[in-house]
Amino acid sequence: MSRFQSQRRVQIDDGEASETLEIDVGGRGGSIKLRPSGSNVTEDQEPFMGVKVRRKASRHRDYRGDYIDVPSRPYVMKILDKQGDKQVLFADRVLKFTGSGKMKRRILLITDFAIYVIDPEKDALKRRIALAAVDKLCLSELSDNFFSIIIPTEYDMLMASTRKTEIVTVLVEAIKNTSDYELEVVFANSFEYNASADLVKEVQFEEVEGGVKTRIARK
Repeated sequence: MSRFQSQRRVQIDDGEASETLEIDVGGRGGSIKLRPSGSNVTEDQEPFMGVKVRRKASRHRDYRGDYIDVPSRPYVMKILDKQGDKQVLFADRVLKFTGSGKMKRRILLITDFAIYVIDPEKDALKRRIALAAVDKLCLSELSDNFFSIIIPTEYDMLMASTRKTEIVTVLVEAIKNTSDYELEVVFANSFEYNASADLVKEVQFEEVEGGVKTRIARK
């Protein structure tokens, strides 16, 4: 390993399943290997059947929605009250990838009107995105935990979550219920997203023995 490369291990602990990301970052891109973990959706709830490479554990688990107990977190409730949102459809810890390639622990919260990204260490709202501003979601066709939320009027978001399928399902249903269009969900083993206003990155996925190899690089 060269002196310009580093290796980090990050674990998402959600109480039910965990995901370890082994990251070897060097040069303009990063190579990420994921150890597969179960999803928490059942067979009949999976809206993308026949497209995704399914996880066997997914058929034995159910949606719960709020995985962080939002009512017990005063700073989260204060953020929601300030924005006038009351119905929480999903809340959980995720990893968010910054434009510089760093990983940040965040709380992803979805209501019937917006997406919230909250810094749990500083109890601070980092971003609020109206559901109406979301154009599409990008995912691979493999059993990884990555997803990108595409927002044409702003910059996009790349995240990783062991509950990716539930997040996608909640967003699709929420937007369908509150607007006159159906959110597009794109499956491809290579897709681009705007990491910032002037930075485009490409995410590439490859199925390898024991999991999925993911590479994130500048365009």
